[in-house]
This record gives sequence, C-alpha cells and structure tokens, in this order.
Amino acid sequence: MKKRIGFFDFTGCEGCQLTVLNLEEQWLELIELVEVAAFREILADTGEALDIAFVEGSVGHPQEVRRLEETRSRCEVLVALGSCADNAGINALSHFCEPQRLAYSAYGREVEGIEKTLPRPLSCFVKVDARLPGCPVDGEEFLQLLQALLVGRTPELPTYSVCVECKLGEYPCTFDQGTVCLGPVTRAGCHALCIAGGDRCRGCRGLVDNPRSHPYRQILEEHGLTVEDILSEFRIFNLPPEKS
Repeated sequence: MKKRIGFFDFTGCEGCQLTVLNLEEQWLELIELVEVAAFREILADTGEALDIAFVEGSVGHPQEVRRLEETRSRCEVLVALGSCADNAGINALSHFCEPQRLAYSAYGREVEGIEKTLPRPLSCFVKVDARLPGCPVDGEEFLQLLQALLVGRTPELPTYSVCVECKLGEYPCTFDQGTVCLGPVTRAGCHALCIAGGDRCRGCRGLVDNPRSHPYRQILEEHGLTVEDILSEFRIFNLPPEKS
C-alpha cells in the first residue's frame, strides 16, 4: 500500500512547501509513490491517520501547540521541514526584541498576549523523527529524505560544513573578500547555494555537530574571529540556547 503523507504549516512563509511543489516533474513522479492526504497549498486535510507528516514553520502560539500535538498523534513519523520548524528560523529574531515593540512593528498597536507567542522549534513540544533544515529546504535533499523514509531507512544529515561544498564547487572564500561567513560552522547540504550566488553563508541550516573542532576553529582564528564571535551571528536563524 502507498504511504500516506501530509504537509502542515505553522508560523512561517510556506516557502519550503512551495519548494516541494516546484519539483514539478519529480513531484508528479512522487505522487505516484505516495498518497498525499493533506497539503494546504493544493488540497484540504482529510483528518485521517498518516504515515509521514512534514511540518513547516515554528510554533508561535498556544493554539499552534495544540494543533501540533494533534498532528503528532495522527502520524507515525514527523519531519521538521525547514529552518523554522527545525531551529525557529527567521522567527527567532523576535527573541531579541521587546514583545510590544514587535507588536507595533507588525500591527502598529499593542497586542494582548504577544509575550506568549515567541516562536519555538517543533522539538520543544513534540517528538521529531527527522529533520530537513534550510531556508527554504533543498528540493533534491527532500526527495532523498522521503526516499529513505519510504524504504524504512533513517535519514542522515551531512556532518561536515558548508566550506566543504564551497571547495567542491571551487567558489572563492568570502573571508578572503573581507566578509564574515558562517560556512565554517554551518551544516552542509545546500550545495553552498548562497555563496554560489555571490552572497555569504548565514547559517540557516544550523550548526555542524561539533563546531569547535579542528579545522573549523582554525579557519575562524586565521581571520581574527573566535567561535563565540561567529556563533553570535547565528541569531538570524537559530533560537538562542537559553531559550530552547
């Protein structure tokens, strides 16, 4: 029987789901292998039990906690889809802003209860069986993860840094151009897409498993940075440790 899968979104932009839809022909081949039972972008939720639930977005409100718990209760495997679901994502920036100042910037007025809406990753509330970081996720990596789940294999994320992918792509080092880059301590898997496009790595995929290990620390020290300096820039996409 086909595996039943569903896609769910919380506080986020739904860009990761759009990435899945943009697989186009690969998506058409995909739906021949699975039964899509929930996907707000294209069909209504049937409310039935699922084999795999892909959940995008961070959890920013008590009502979302309850909805996430309900989603967890109806699926065998829950996947955190994208940076917001995995580590709070861009939404994590709200942890560095006074709640009512955030309310004024968004709504132009005070908002009752906004103190309770600071976003958290899914793992703060439910068990997460697999993760797929990225802002947005990489379509090919999504297909690889789904294939692993369909055959009963545990998906594995790269354990090396984005610097490795830069070297493989023969891209110039952004440090050599005087720009701080998070590549030395960011988990690979994105094919160094931002560097290839002329930008720098901003850490959307989260930390490698041991960011203090050699040679990552050596790269930072050679350019006058400590590990603490570079980790401070991770606040763009990552929830502060004391808040997790």
